[in-house]
Amino acid sequence: MNSLSNQPTTGNYGIASLYCGDLDPDITEANLYDKFSQAGPVASIRVCRDVVSKRSLGYAYINFQQALDAERALDTMNYELIKGRPMRLMWSQRDPALRKSGVGNVFIKNLDKSIDNKSLYDTFSVFGNILSCKVAIDERNTSKGYGFVHFETQEAADQAIQKVNGMLLNDKKVFVGRFMTRKERMETLGHPATRFTNIYVKNFGEANLTDEEFQQLFEPFGKIVSCVIMKDDNGKSRGFGFVSFETHEASKKAVDALNGSEVKNCKLYVARAQKKNERQAELREKYEKLKMERLNRYQQGVNLYVKNLDDVIDDARLHEEFSVYGNITSAKVMVDEKTNTKGFGFVCFSSPDEATKAVTEMNGRIIVSKPLFVALAQRKEERKQHLAAQHAVRTQGMPRGFIGHAYSGMIPTNYLMPVAQPRPFMTANQVPRPRWAQQQQQGQMRQQPGTWPMQAVPSVVQVQPRMQGAQNNQRPQSNMQNQQPQSMANGAQQRGRYAQTTVRNPIIPMGELMMGKEPLNAQMLAQARPEEQKQMLGEQLYPIIQSLQPELAGKITGMLLEMENSEILHMLEDSASLNSKVNEAVAVLQAHQAKLADQQKIAK
Repeated sequence: MNSLSNQPTTGNYGIASLYCGDLDPDITEANLYDKFSQAGPVASIRVCRDVVSKRSLGYAYINFQQALDAERALDTMNYELIKGRPMRLMWSQRDPALRKSGVGNVFIKNLDKSIDNKSLYDTFSVFGNILSCKVAIDERNTSKGYGFVHFETQEAADQAIQKVNGMLLNDKKVFVGRFMTRKERMETLGHPATRFTNIYVKNFGEANLTDEEFQQLFEPFGKIVSCVIMKDDNGKSRGFGFVSFETHEASKKAVDALNGSEVKNCKLYVARAQKKNERQAELREKYEKLKMERLNRYQQGVNLYVKNLDDVIDDARLHEEFSVYGNITSAKVMVDEKTNTKGFGFVCFSSPDEATKAVTEMNGRIIVSKPLFVALAQRKEERKQHLAAQHAVRTQGMPRGFIGHAYSGMIPTNYLMPVAQPRPFMTANQVPRPRWAQQQQQGQMRQQPGTWPMQAVPSVVQVQPRMQGAQNNQRPQSNMQNQQPQSMANGAQQRGRYAQTTVRNPIIPMGELMMGKEPLNAQMLAQARPEEQKQMLGEQLYPIIQSLQPELAGKITGMLLEMENSEILHMLEDSASLNSKVNEAVAVLQAHQAKLADQQKIAK
């Protein structure tokens, strides 16, 4: 419910729009409308959501028709519970300049855990009009001990700092000061690394240090404010602790002197203590730096991905096979934890030209007993995008009845083509035409032996027993025309006779459809859609391969379709090249079968 059309609208949302934050992720526009319509007529409500997951971001905008109704909602409904969580209301500020200016913004720390947004609002509202008030919380909705109050004027903020700073709130002395951005804090106070007094010590678990021994270790470097060894529930040392000095100089001396030193055969690690988020940011920065170094090392266009490797190929063999194309900086076959090959690896050349030459020459070449797949290596994110785009193209317009994944890189068990593109409805006068019929002149499609006559085809095709069409491998047209009225007149008998063999969109081997077909050329292929090009090439290849290898035609066709379209067109024009590739495919299949047979013998 992004807008409520049954309510009159107004264009003056600037002074009648509220921001509603700290919402439960399950809150919807309908829940908010039920809540805020009590204050007055609502023009529209929008819960802001993630673009991808559509999950609520925890805040929304409510546009009232009248500014008075918005003001009433702000005064009476702020911090009210909705689905067990208090919502935080403020005037919607479309211009972020006011929020980012820092004028009137106050920072409060050392707050008691029991102080929430409403308690903080009630404490500071006596000093002036508050635009926003928030206590920082963690993922468990527990207070982090600090918060922010944004006043309408700087005078109100200054008064709050003067009156509340150093006071006790719930028996805890709070600090109240002007809000400073991280950049301002760095400029005023310096980087934490240049002013730390708290240090972190670890790796002394086996030394069994007592609290006194631990403190005596650091006393020579300056006055110690606090010193603690972290222990478990049983009072046993966890092997790390913290020491806080009075001055930065003392803590720096302790780090320089004791880091890497040995105490009771334990090598200590002593460094500046860091907050969790600071440590995570530092590790993230270090990781990104290493990642960029790796990307620069394997620059775009020189690293190759090689798959379908035989089990006997190791790093040395991979390097040897590719070394003829240029200077190789690294060659690696990926293995599992048992050092068994995963069937793929990477080869990195010193220049893009060498890598391009290797891709051209080695892609599809049979090494040992398998044809290699060689391509430029891609980052994980790029590969996911590429595969998603490929999948979208292949599934778009994919005909029903298509069996297998002839182009997916796997050898299909059979290569069968559909008679025609499926249609929602088909009358007896409609003719299902194969896709390649567009390449012939209209009306030139003649009946082929073993196919259905094209004069009239019922929408439900009766699959005849093969014995009826075995003689001369033809169905006389006149008989079919005489049978048509009979089937229409005796529909009940026909349905009863063929009830178990009635199918829609029957699949017929393409060899029965390809006789008399015009040859395919590059111009015709370029005019077809990308998702149809492999289909058209397969329609040309299959009958030729079937005449050479009838039993393996489907598998060999699927293997050859993995090649580039230009290479397939060349094979269709050059019979010697096609025969050579077919023989290579047969050899691969035979080697694969022999390997399976050996494995079965070993298993027995």
